[in-house]
Amino acid sequence: MTDDATPVAAPVSAGGATTASPRREPGARSPWERYGWLMPALWLVFLVYPLMALMASEAAPVWIVIGWIGLGAFVVVYVAAFLNGMSFNGGGLTTPPRPIQWVAFAGMIVCAASVIPGVGGAAVSFLPFIMSFASYGLNRVAHWVTMVVCVAITAGIVLLVPGGSGYLPLLAIIALLAAVNTVSTSLIIRSAQAERLGLELATSEGREAVARDVHDLVGHSLTVVSLKAQLVRRLIDSDPERAKAELADIESLTAEAIAGVRATVAGVRSAALVEQLASCRDALEAADVTMRVEGDAAALSPAQSLTASWILREATTNVLRHAGAGVVTVRIAPGRFEVVDDGRGIRGAEGNGVRGMRERATTGGATLSVRSGESGGTHVEVTW
Repeated sequence: MTDDATPVAAPVSAGGATTASPRREPGARSPWERYGWLMPALWLVFLVYPLMALMASEAAPVWIVIGWIGLGAFVVVYVAAFLNGMSFNGGGLTTPPRPIQWVAFAGMIVCAASVIPGVGGAAVSFLPFIMSFASYGLNRVAHWVTMVVCVAITAGIVLLVPGGSGYLPLLAIIALLAAVNTVSTSLIIRSAQAERLGLELATSEGREAVARDVHDLVGHSLTVVSLKAQLVRRLIDSDPERAKAELADIESLTAEAIAGVRATVAGVRSAALVEQLASCRDALEAADVTMRVEGDAAALSPAQSLTASWILREATTNVLRHAGAGVVTVRIAPGRFEVVDDGRGIRGAEGNGVRGMRERATTGGATLSVRSGESGGTHVEVTW
């Protein structure tokens, strides 16, 4: 048995074997996946020290044979674990480890332990590989436990084994590796958490946007359809021709609502203010409400017109549902858009409609004001 071989540990890159990687579609193979096995193969050169110790060992032949078998098996398990980590199907670090990764970890420990009787203290050269695998391929508990155990084993050799001071540089390397692994894995985990949080936030905002769009589109259309259906019921006996015309309008509105929902889902949301003015005028007239327009729609920029269209749609829906108004006045000026009715005015807390208008205005870089009109009714004002 010999203890005089200078131990050298593989640097941090040896731990790259199982760093967390983004999942890919099955069958997608990058150059990293095809040729990445060269990386662990190169780092295995640091196992030359226990190999040299085996060649010079004076231990019993049976232990030397076991040592050679253990060394070869360690190489196979380490490279296989590395390739499993590159397969983008394994867990570890940011996802729960798969059972095969725990098996590989245990196999590496068993292989390293089988070499100890043949090489003695030189077997500590296996520790950096084991530490890095635990840090990047398993979970935080395994990282901390393995780090403490490896540092304790190396420190015990330095302090308790005769001639152990020769392993002092290795103790420093292992301690440094433990610190680097701790910091780097913490950064990887925080990065993954931040990415997940960003994705959840984007998903939540997207759902809110879709919900708002559907509310504005379907809520407005269904309100008008309901009013026209009531009108048709009253006219079907007294004025069949007008009833048919109203039914045609209902069909058109339904088709418009379906198209609007499809456009919303596709992320294509565009409504010219001129078209929205005409649509709202028709909807209000069906409810015997007069609509007056003061100003020119061209006074607003395309971006402002889009915001104004949504505000006008929602304000019209609110008038039809709640206001009981007789006249609605729309005023358009550069940087300003107003909808004023002579109805009942503001009653109770803000509903989903007003909250939706505020969100629309904020998204369009505008400020929304909803207040009681000077002579009653409700005054909705958007300014940029």
